[in-house]
Amino acid sequence: MMSTLTNCVTVFIVVCVICNNGVEAFHRIYPHLQSVSTPSVSKLHRTGYHFQPIRNWINDPNGPMYYKGVYHLFYQYNPKGAVWGNIVWGHSVSKDLINWKQLQPALYPSKPFDKYGCWSGSATILPGQGPVILYTGVVDKRSNEVQCLAIPANASDPFLTKWVKPDRLNPIVIADHSMNGSVFRDPTTAWLGKDGHWRMLIGGKKKDSGLAYLYRSKDFVKWIRAKHPIHSAKTTGMWECPDFYPVSLNGKNGLDASMTGNSVKHVLKNSLDMTRYEYYTIGTYLQNKDKYIPDNTSEDGWGGLRYDYGNFYASKSFFDPSKNRRIIWGWANESDSKEDDVKKGWAGIQAIPRTVWLDSGGRQLRQWPVEELNTLRGKKVEIGNQKLKKGDYVEVKGITAAQADVEVTLSFSSLDKAEEFDPRWVNAEDLCALKGSNVQGGVGPFGLLTLASQKLEEYTPVFFRIFKASNKHVILMCSDARSSSSNIELYKPSFAGFVDVDLANNMKLSLRSLIDHSVVESFGAGGKTNILSRVYPKLAVKEKAHLFVFNNGNEQITVENLKAWSMKSARRN
Repeated sequence: MMSTLTNCVTVFIVVCVICNNGVEAFHRIYPHLQSVSTPSVSKLHRTGYHFQPIRNWINDPNGPMYYKGVYHLFYQYNPKGAVWGNIVWGHSVSKDLINWKQLQPALYPSKPFDKYGCWSGSATILPGQGPVILYTGVVDKRSNEVQCLAIPANASDPFLTKWVKPDRLNPIVIADHSMNGSVFRDPTTAWLGKDGHWRMLIGGKKKDSGLAYLYRSKDFVKWIRAKHPIHSAKTTGMWECPDFYPVSLNGKNGLDASMTGNSVKHVLKNSLDMTRYEYYTIGTYLQNKDKYIPDNTSEDGWGGLRYDYGNFYASKSFFDPSKNRRIIWGWANESDSKEDDVKKGWAGIQAIPRTVWLDSGGRQLRQWPVEELNTLRGKKVEIGNQKLKKGDYVEVKGITAAQADVEVTLSFSSLDKAEEFDPRWVNAEDLCALKGSNVQGGVGPFGLLTLASQKLEEYTPVFFRIFKASNKHVILMCSDARSSSSNIELYKPSFAGFVDVDLANNMKLSLRSLIDHSVVESFGAGGKTNILSRVYPKLAVKEKAHLFVFNNGNEQITVENLKAWSMKSARRN
């Protein structure tokens, strides 16, 4: 427990030279660029209200928590340059999850057990005592990974500005001879079982199977591995950044990680190193066996449910007791080149923090931007009862289209013109590439053209398209970056996902898009399907960006209600 840990250490942190030899397999290494710092930071595509530090590279969100009235976000951070390397745990604090103050890094490689890197992990708040960080350290050049522990030098400090790593206790977990120590990382937030033992998960791999090891502890210091992983799945590859938490069957309220009972389901999320996507399942946690069994409502693998069908990875959730909600953070990498990042002087953002809860149908999660984001809304414009025939484009005027928040509800009177769905179309991204926004359809494509130039040389469409299958209608949601920029060298994917909505009694779809210079973060059908795209227009920048609502299908669409706001910039330091 915390008292045990505190007695083992002094209140000072020895700050050592940052060691930059650590390697995480999924990051390309550019040693000659890791410490290149630009004299000034480019603001051209820099976000106005998404989280990013003042400059340089960030990736995985780590250890988010709410403590003594303050929100804390840690993150993998390079203090010396805009490409991956020299990684430390950056640290920022906030009172509202939107406006942030950057503090000194919380963790540096400084000990034998993390000499080659302080990698991703989580925070657990021990009741009545304070927070503990669990993180992965790399001990040698062969990338052998161990799990480590850090505690605040002063737990009464709400900003937790200094952290110590007790030599006497670390590392707390080492892979045994039967495990591959180079694929053994990213401990979860721990939870307390009814037997008084703490439990945590660590991501791993055995042959081609991804798995989550389970460890138990009586005192949060000595951890023992359970005989079997809590869950595993074949052919998925390495499970990074696992997350495991309960969700309520009754309403939107979030739950503490230790909550169990008949009114609770559990979520297991994994970040797949092989695909660079995440997937999650909803299921039952058998406490007496420490086993997790996914429901049969979605695939347990690459084709499973995702928090986000776009540029979103290494997510981490936490329970916010101040508002009884569970919040997830996710990292959105850049889609331009490493040379572009060096020129910009920065790379990587965090998605807007999202409240997450179980949909009333019980088959999937829903997400929505935290309510605090609405405080940045400025000038508002509205469009109501606007009819859109095939080929119609209506501009949403009067707002800052490069930095905006848009909510729209679109309806249609008939599904008779819906195109036939080919059952071979199992991959939504491929279907989006085949049936883009400029390919005329039956019911759809319809939606928004974001970050658009005046003459539509550039635009990022976010839209729906409806198909008719044998016994239901299939709804496709796309965020298609192929026309987002005239720069032909960029990575411009057709991100897409299917939307689980029954249109039989309610023929309308809603969409919310957060537009922020180089980000279009969209929430379909009230947060059932979500897509974040990174785009870098050359023409549609700042005051030259435009926003349109459009229909390119034979079925007439009605814009029942569109609200759009100019967004103020968040305070970041």
